[in-house]
Amino acid sequence: MTAPNHKANDGVPVPVTPAGATSGAPAEHPPASPAGRGMFGNQGSGDVSGFGGLVRQRRTIEDAPRPYGSYFDEVRDALEEAYPAFGDAIEKVVVDRGELTLHVRPERIAEVCQVMRDDLALRFELCSSVSGVDYLGADSRRLHVVYQLTSMTYRRRVRLEAAVSAEDPHLPSVTSVYPTADWQERETYDMFGVVFDGHPSLTRILMPDDWEGFPQRKDYPLGGVPVEYKGAEIPPPDQRRSYQ
Repeated sequence: MTAPNHKANDGVPVPVTPAGATSGAPAEHPPASPAGRGMFGNQGSGDVSGFGGLVRQRRTIEDAPRPYGSYFDEVRDALEEAYPAFGDAIEKVVVDRGELTLHVRPERIAEVCQVMRDDLALRFELCSSVSGVDYLGADSRRLHVVYQLTSMTYRRRVRLEAAVSAEDPHLPSVTSVYPTADWQERETYDMFGVVFDGHPSLTRILMPDDWEGFPQRKDYPLGGVPVEYKGAEIPPPDQRRSYQ
């Protein structure tokens, strides 16, 4: 990025590199450290946005000790009793901020959903959301798919989470168990590139059919915005000037 900081003898501005243009770390490669600093890979900036000094701590997600509290113990016990493969299918149980999350092996997610829906002690009849998360630099299986289940019978909620790698982003579709997951899985495929095997029509839903890449992955280029004024273009955030 350049700026007309000096003028030639005839008074015409001459583009030069502005002072303080020190940001160079690409946004798609955040630091693989316990704490991330700044925004868009920016370091050492005194910009007025306040994001330059932002420190984001990365937490380690660990198996929660029992008792969990609330109805969480009952849900775990009911699933363990109804599902013989519980020990193999459930990687860990996390209780955080008053919410229960069951981390499920990818190949078992449809089976677990079936039991969660049909067992009389569970009765999670509704899948209200299927969404994606990209933990680039923090998890070797960086693409996580999150399922929000609701039991209208018992007025309970639980979250299922399954993780896959970007090199093999395949999960069984749960549309045969929860038809509401149809468009939700399409959106997760469209934005994150997770392939739901067995989906009846896994096509893009937000982006054009011929779009390349998956916009909500963290290694997706942020891009600039061309404007109709003398060929000007707003640069991507990771290439903008750092004000000092």
